[in-house]
Amino acid sequence: MAEYLLFPGRHHVLTRFQGEFLRKFADRTVVWAVTSANHQTTKRNPVAFDRREAAIERFSVANGIRSLVVGVVDTPPTDEFAEVTVKAIEAGTDDLVRLTPANTVVACSTPEVSKLYEQLGFDVIGVEPEGTARPWDVLLMIAAGNEQWKELAHPATVDVFERYALDAHVARCVNDPVVGDDGGLTTTRDYKTYADAFETAADRKWQQIKGFVRPGRILDIGCATGATLQLIDADPRFHESDLIGVEVARHLYAECVHKKEQGLFTNPNVYFYQRNMLGSAVFPPRSIDTTLTLALTHEIWSYADGSRPDTVQRFADALFAHTAPHGVWINSDVCGPDEPDRPVVLRLDDSDGENPSTVAELEALDDPAAYVGKLSTRARFFQFAHDFRRNAKVPFKYDVRGDGLVLRLADAMDFLTRKDYVDNWLSETHEQFCGLNFAGWTAVAERAGFTIDPASTAWRNDWLITNRISPVAAITTPTGTPVDWPITHQLLVARR
Repeated sequence: MAEYLLFPGRHHVLTRFQGEFLRKFADRTVVWAVTSANHQTTKRNPVAFDRREAAIERFSVANGIRSLVVGVVDTPPTDEFAEVTVKAIEAGTDDLVRLTPANTVVACSTPEVSKLYEQLGFDVIGVEPEGTARPWDVLLMIAAGNEQWKELAHPATVDVFERYALDAHVARCVNDPVVGDDGGLTTTRDYKTYADAFETAADRKWQQIKGFVRPGRILDIGCATGATLQLIDADPRFHESDLIGVEVARHLYAECVHKKEQGLFTNPNVYFYQRNMLGSAVFPPRSIDTTLTLALTHEIWSYADGSRPDTVQRFADALFAHTAPHGVWINSDVCGPDEPDRPVVLRLDDSDGENPSTVAELEALDDPAAYVGKLSTRARFFQFAHDFRRNAKVPFKYDVRGDGLVLRLADAMDFLTRKDYVDNWLSETHEQFCGLNFAGWTAVAERAGFTIDPASTAWRNDWLITNRISPVAAITTPTGTPVDWPITHQLLVARR
């Protein structure tokens, strides 16, 4: 008789049916291989491993089952999934448990996964017959607010979910309109490149904003790798402040947690949340002294769930609600030009790269970055127009007149400020830098209730103009008069 029953799965929800099923195997040890154990707060894996493990242990006691729970880190789709899981169990039990076809039966209802274990020689038995609600079905009921989930879920899951308010957490993750299945804004984003960029820019941004930061509870929304909070942590003025980072992208949030675990913060009151601030309120009213949004608000605009003006207003309203009296919201980001609709003629260099006759469908290429990197600036414009229209869902209208391109000034700057982001081209073309100008962002803050500090300003990144834009581009009026390069960035200091 087999000694073990291997039960692989994500196990976010345990069901009453599973309890009845596993009681039949009380004579053996059930090995729970909890897959994607390093994921949490994503659509595909909303519940953290420790909460899943807690429910499994309560479930096991209630059903008289001897269990071993082993977390298995998430892996890309692979035909070696079964082998990886078996080896992870060996490592997770210090080689005390070695599962073989001779001592183990696998319980699995997913045909594709069952086949992988069968190829290793394991006998596989199904769990849920056709028509039986599976755990993921129950989880989707939770996300939909269907209270009947409690009738299908095992009491152990119901207990853990109620104690930790996981039903609301699951609904927030699964229904999030912005974040993808695995906790990223787009599937094409290279987070290594992003992390490096945030680390490099942190000190420059801190020098710009540090004079406006108020001690107390300091919140950095879209904190990326936590680099700005590290600089705040090193400033003696804030050694008694609470430092709070909120990051929606799983990859960047993991780096924040890693830094804290490494002891890179001296302040013991450093906290990180993986959360989309467009969801329900995260912090109590009037509880935050300083809110930082650095290179974030254009993403709020770009990934808006529905009307973009309504979404950014809702975001600003939420910031005002959690801002303490005399508190401050500091927003440093890109923005559109003062005259976004001004028609201009854009002329671009076509001698600095290749000029194909048609645009490419980049998703079909093995190396989109290499392809875009070989294009001339002018050819890159046409590729950008193609990708920007469908990814950012913006009109981006232009007319070709000889060697010139007639378009809105804001659209010209959206291309020129992004044309060199080759490594993350498909991800970047989801975002609109020039959706609102400085006056537009100021109005959003004022409608929320903030008072604008006179130090607030719009400014032009002259390094970008000198080194990236002017060498390959020029803008004029439709009659040929040269046009000065417009502002590209903003510093908005909004006080309550």
